Amino acid sequence: MTKEATYLPIAMRLDDARALVIGGGQVAANKLRLLLGRCSDIAVLGRVDDPEIAQAVASGRVTHLGDSITLEALPALLPEMRLVFAATDDFALNRAIAAAAREWRVAICVVDDPDPSTFITPAIIDRTPVQIAISTNGAAPVLARRLRMQIEALLPEGLSRLSRFMQAQRNWIKQAQPDTLIRRRAWENFVDGPGAEQALRGEDEAARRSLEEALSGVPRQGEVWLVGAGPGDPDLLTLAALRLMSNADSVLYDQLIPPAIMDRVRRDAERVFVGKKRSKHSLPQDGINEELIRRARAGERVLRLKGGDPFIFGRGGEEMEALVDAGVTVRVIPGITAASGCGAAAGIPLTHRDCAQSCVFVTGHARADGTLNLDWASLAKKGQTLAIYMGLAPMADLCAQLMAHGLPPEWPAAVIEHGTRHDQRVHVATLATLPALVIERQVVSPALTLVGEVVNHRRIIHHQET
Repeated sequence: MTKEATYLPIAMRLDDARALVIGGGQVAANKLRLLLGRCSDIAVLGRVDDPEIAQAVASGRVTHLGDSITLEALPALLPEMRLVFAATDDFALNRAIAAAAREWRVAICVVDDPDPSTFITPAIIDRTPVQIAISTNGAAPVLARRLRMQIEALLPEGLSRLSRFMQAQRNWIKQAQPDTLIRRRAWENFVDGPGAEQALRGEDEAARRSLEEALSGVPRQGEVWLVGAGPGDPDLLTLAALRLMSNADSVLYDQLIPPAIMDRVRRDAERVFVGKKRSKHSLPQDGINEELIRRARAGERVLRLKGGDPFIFGRGGEEMEALVDAGVTVRVIPGITAASGCGAAAGIPLTHRDCAQSCVFVTGHARADGTLNLDWASLAKKGQTLAIYMGLAPMADLCAQLMAHGLPPEWPAAVIEHGTRHDQRVHVATLATLPALVIERQVVSPALTLVGEVVNHRRIIHHQET
């Protein structure tokens, strides 16, 4: 059994080096792409078939050493090179090139053949000057590429702006504060505070002020992030939501946030449950507003995590008003609301050109006396879909009122329970039969009700169905 090769991930400086790519096809072009912009002197040996290589040669960025690849010519070439890629379509020739390079102690990578190679190229996420490399020691390059795609999706687009901004500040900070420990703490406070977000967005002047405050020891200014967590499936979180969830100092969350989404929140963030369950409030809305303001004024980055979208039956508007009136910085990150998320997961379109030209979002939240105060005449119409939030408790009243105001008893309706989650259930019925079905099947919140002919267009697209 051959001993498994081990590799040390390093970042090699190439701006003062010469590199050689042997081969002229697409595989060689892939490796040439890695060198362009990183290496000052690049040569290609072999017949050029790939148009990208031909263009690089024509533009003067790459030197073409000729079409003929002979082992006799290598002793004169290899000692000049810092690294070499063997990328021909001839397995034996690639290995012979590798043997010659090893003899001259030149770093060699044989494409798709790690055994004779002295280095391999990882999957690279490029946010220059930030670069992230993923390697499987050559064992599973496809896996490395998939991991690169997943990690890249989590990184903010403005990461290059942030890193270049920080690079530009290094000299004056070193002069202003010679103490290395104090500088390091200032940088940490900057990266963990609003300054990093400002630099990500290209707001350099504001970011510079935040950095100066971090260096001078001025208490960090807090802010509140009103973030929509979507209908329940963690894969439906937005990239912006994931980034802020990983940066928060504290998080206020409610009953609609499942553990799988809370697992994405920064592990050392303080967690405060402020949920509501049918007239049982762990903290009333005014108390939530006051807590958000108090924490922001204490310098915290406060994540207010809400199910669905914060501005659709999520009281995000009320919280935003209170925060802005108190002088607190607020950011709002929209989320996939329950209607679109649950409808898609259940295979029920919200609109359909044959039967629903509009969709109305309705809250089924009852008044203190348990009754509903809705414009029934406008809701009980054909040609539209009703997406009813928080309609489980008043289900019997909802269905009765819709029928009393003109919709027939056989009008299609469905309840999507735990929509988008692994335990999702879809209950299809009519206005006349839905209330009894909900009781019989012991449907629990969170649940969304859809009323309209679109329910007849449902197609089963998930295995977790009823």
